[in-house]
Amino acid sequence: MKQSGGYIWVDSELRVGSTLKVFLPRVDEVFPPSRPSVVAPGILQGSETILLVEDEESLRTLTRTLLEQAGYTVLEAGDGGQAIELARQHRGSIHLLLTDVVMPGMNGHVVAESLARIHSETTVVYMSGYTGFTQSGFNDSDTHLLQKPFTRDALLLKLHEALELKEPS
Repeated sequence: MKQSGGYIWVDSELRVGSTLKVFLPRVDEVFPPSRPSVVAPGILQGSETILLVEDEESLRTLTRTLLEQAGYTVLEAGDGGQAIELARQHRGSIHLLLTDVVMPGMNGHVVAESLARIHSETTVVYMSGYTGFTQSGFNDSDTHLLQKPFTRDALLLKLHEALELKEPS
């Protein structure tokens, strides 16, 4: 709410109930309806191994399904500790880490730093619903950030971009 310039007013009375009022800033601009992007089907396919770290189970399940449908092999973790353990046990390459930035316990940046010690070949793509990061490292030009919510095409294009930049010229 605050990111959008709005706020919530709450009034609650015992045995009466609660009232929530949501205030959003007025928008005078008319936005055209969004249209799905048209992307060449081949660009959205992959064969790499991705370590997916997302604490919200429903989003993790959906993302895993989208990635597997696009041909990726997915290692799935619900938190940073589980991700590091999966990485230690995995014998092959982990081409890409797709991690939420803000998670309980170990944040995405710490997961990425820990994973780099085990699998130095891994490219990192961060996911976040927050805007305007002020933490160091998130505004670097070589940092890949996928804004939540994202579409299937946006997810797969961001991964393609990150993996392509990692390949030697």
